[in-house]
Amino acid sequence: MPRLTRAFFDRSPLEVAPELIGCHLVHELDGVRVEGMIVEVEAYLGDGSDPASHAHRGPTPRNASMFGPPGRFYVYRSHGIHACINVVCEAAGRGAGVLLRAAAPRAGHAEMTRRRGGRDGREACSGPGKLTQAFGIGLHHDGSSALRGPLRLAAGPGARAAGTLMAGPRIGISRAARLPYRFFLDGCPHVTRSPLNRRARRVPPIIRSR
Repeated sequence: MPRLTRAFFDRSPLEVAPELIGCHLVHELDGVRVEGMIVEVEAYLGDGSDPASHAHRGPTPRNASMFGPPGRFYVYRSHGIHACINVVCEAAGRGAGVLLRAAAPRAGHAEMTRRRGGRDGREACSGPGKLTQAFGIGLHHDGSSALRGPLRLAAGPGARAAGTLMAGPRIGISRAARLPYRFFLDGCPHVTRSPLNRRARRVPPIIRSR
């Protein structure tokens, strides 16, 4: 598994997204460490071809972090209810990123359950809003580094070691919905439950030059 550096994220989201599966999301807050292995993500392109991307129509005060340098978090409010967290990809000004959709708890499970109002088990982080709630992530994390600090991403076993990697349609969008830009571990109980999972296809092994 490669180290997570700025160079790791300075690539297309379609390259970064599948390689984030098996990495770990860590948050140390108020002396408590919560940690989970990323099991589901969605790629959003910044080349103008992806109308589902928040960056598709250019920079705004809301999405400014998405146009920042790679390796930073972009956090936004979804439907005025919960936060969603992304990691910025490609060079500054491109507006590309990967949404962290779901994680398998690895540490601090009791704290995750408390933050989720007592909801335990496979539902703890099985969706972008659930994930941010369980990890204590809010809008104040927007623009922060994904590589260092209390909230960060860390290298893990990688997707191939974690299980079979699948690619399928993204969830909860109306434009460019059929594009297979969502990546997840097949059969993982922490992945978002959706009928769209049946349309997913196995991703062949990735050969990296780095």
